[in-house]
Order: sequence, then C-alpha cells, then structure tokens
Amino acid sequence: MRLFLLPISTKQSLIYCQRINQQLTKEKTYIDKITTKAATTWLGWEKHEKGWQKKITTYGNKLFQRLPYEEWGLKSIPPLSARRKSDELAGKEKIRIEFPESFMKQGAVIERLEYFGGKEKIAFHTKWMWGSIIGMPISAPFALIPIVPNLPFFYLAFRAWSHWRARSGSAHLEFLLEKKLIDLAPSSILDKVYAVQGIGVSLKKLDKEVENIKTPSSHSTALDEAENPPATMLLSPSDGRLIADYLEVPEMEQEIERAIHQVEGALKAKKELEEEKQAMGAAHKGPEAKGQ
Repeated sequence: MRLFLLPISTKQSLIYCQRINQQLTKEKTYIDKITTKAATTWLGWEKHEKGWQKKITTYGNKLFQRLPYEEWGLKSIPPLSARRKSDELAGKEKIRIEFPESFMKQGAVIERLEYFGGKEKIAFHTKWMWGSIIGMPISAPFALIPIVPNLPFFYLAFRAWSHWRARSGSAHLEFLLEKKLIDLAPSSILDKVYAVQGIGVSLKKLDKEVENIKTPSSHSTALDEAENPPATMLLSPSDGRLIADYLEVPEMEQEIERAIHQVEGALKAKKELEEEKQAMGAAHKGPEAKGQ
C-alpha cells in the first residue's frame, strides 16, 4: 500500500492511498460489488445526451466536487479487514508514505497522519454516517413519485457509505500508526515539483513584505502575520496532472485538483471576509475621527 501526503497550502494537506495489489485481489466484498454496480450505472447515465439521467449526473458531479477533499482522501484508504490486519502485522504488505521532504519535515508528516487517523476524525465521520442512515427512512415517501428515482434516499445512502469509507480509512490509519507500520519515504520527485512552485511562493511572500514596509498603516498587520502567517497556496490547478504523471498514479489527478480548488476557494473567501472587516472598521473610525 502506497500512501502520499501532499501539501496543498502551507497549512492544508491531502492524503491519498494507491492500492498497489488491488489488481491482484480476486475476492470482492458485497459492498465492493454494490459500489462497482453503482459506478457502472452512473457512467451509463452520463452517456445520455439528455433526459433526467443526464441532469442527475450533471448536478451530481457538481455536488461531488463540493464534498470535502479530506473525505475523498480518507476514502482511498481501504477498510481494515481481518485478513489485511494479519498481513500487515506479519509484514506481508509493506506500507510507505511518500512526501516532499523539502517542504515537510518528518515530524510534520507524523503530525498530519495523526490528524487524519485521529479519534476526532473517526468520531466526526461516525456521527454523520449515522445521521445519514437515520435520515434514509424519512426520505422513503419520495419513492411514491413516479418515473424519477428517490433521489433524497439515494443521496443519503451515498453519504452514509461515503462517511463509512472515510471513517474506515481513518481507523485503518490509526491502526498503522499505533503499530508503527508506516515507513516514511521522502520523494525526490515531489521535491522537484514543489521546488518549482516554491519559487513563485517565495516571490509572492517577498512582494507582501515589501508592501508592508512601504505602508506604515499595515505595520501592525505585518506583525500579526509574522507571528501567525496566513496559509499560502503551494500548488496550482495544473499541478494535479503533473504530479499524477510523474508518480504514475493517474487516478490521483482528480483528487489533487479537487483539493486545490477547495483550498484555494476557502483562502479566497477568508481573504475577502478580512478585507470587508477592515473596510468596515475604517469606515467606522472615519466618523469618530471627524467628531474629535
């Protein structure tokens, strides 16, 4: 099993698992069969040029893009079955995690792994898994509507499954950490990719520092940022394919792009909110200054 830890920004990371021996696994669980059938059906609906099937897949794919990237990453880690646990403890299946050492020291890697495989993550997905399961019977009356499938029920069923998979991935990671079964494997390939991006990040940081020096009013803000620097993007949208190609893991491209899109959007929204607060504060001080 091959794990990857990819810094998306200076404060957010994506974890992803490539199951090296997945092609060799002949036995499929009942859930695996249902998942395969659902994926096949979805792909079939996507091929429709029009109709309710096409509309459902169009809106559904937009919804999938909004689901947390951390959840998708944890879902890539397989559930811990009895056989897998035995193989991992016996050393039959090696687990390593690759990361760009020039941007993440080993201590930071362990810290992020403990976050993804922590009890808080497991409890979070357990809570929402049961929430989705409880909501499924409530959506049953929608089945009385003819022609169109019971979409609320299927959505809640998907969310229940999704949270279960994320919870299982987090629990598996927790087991690997407790048993110290993960080998840290710094990646020279990732180092080179991040080094190129790091040049742009450094130039942006330099521009910001120069701007703060030139603007006296921003001195206090600069001091706050020095003590608690804001998150900065480390990857751009085009890096998803680049990393996936270099690592020869094509299925990871979509996950990287999703993570970049979500983190970039969150940082942009946070920046706009802060600017709005600063503008409101300046407007509020204006009348006070005139009154004095």
